[in-house]
Amino acid sequence: MKSRRIGLARVLSKLGYCSRARAFELIRADEVRVNGKVERNPERPTDPARDRVEVAHIAIRAARFLYYVVNKPRGLITTASDEKGRETIYSLLPPDSPWVAPVGRLDKASEGLLLLTNDSEWAAKITDPNSHLDKTYHVQVSTLPSEQMVEALSRGIRSDGELLLAKRVSILRAGGKNGWLEIVLEEGKNRQIRRMVAALQIEVLRLIRVAIGPLTLGELPKGGCRALTAEEKAELDDALRLVRGEH
Repeated sequence: MKSRRIGLARVLSKLGYCSRARAFELIRADEVRVNGKVERNPERPTDPARDRVEVAHIAIRAARFLYYVVNKPRGLITTASDEKGRETIYSLLPPDSPWVAPVGRLDKASEGLLLLTNDSEWAAKITDPNSHLDKTYHVQVSTLPSEQMVEALSRGIRSDGELLLAKRVSILRAGGKNGWLEIVLEEGKNRQIRRMVAALQIEVLRLIRVAIGPLTLGELPKGGCRALTAEEKAELDDALRLVRGEH
């Protein structure tokens, strides 16, 4: 980590200790010391390489970075805690896991591939709209999909004054009264696919994220959690460099 001064709350997040929101709470509860003194300012300029940061009198060191892949089932909330007491994705993690945060979100009704990590800089690159990293979804709709539907979604849908675009849309399969689409997004806006489909007076029955860049859901069972392999991490990093034009 380069030696530079950043806000204290951000330091705790970057060190992989907790979320920035949780860091604000700890600092305001007088639980955080910098160089032996209680610090009450979450924005205090701090050098993580030189300043001694403690929480509850325990020195904080950079955590080993963890990268988890989860197959999120429908019904779980993508958050650390829920004021309504609903079950969250954290119930899927191994017991006593260090703090990790979701990389992007899937809403309660959505399923599939979700990354969690304590590497906040890497997570920011994955979710940055400018990364143009493809996110692939399989979407069951409440009617038989048609080429007209594909063309409309491909042209873009205007919703609440915002133009919602898909990179690619194709029909996966159809039968009976409904069917499945594959929709690829470069940048995911809030409930983007649901809003696009609803604008066509069609209902989304299921929405499953099956890939982020080169990383696919594969055989990971619903509710399953595993560590990202070194090879998968390298492939994602390579994909980020390629879409950003880096060498």
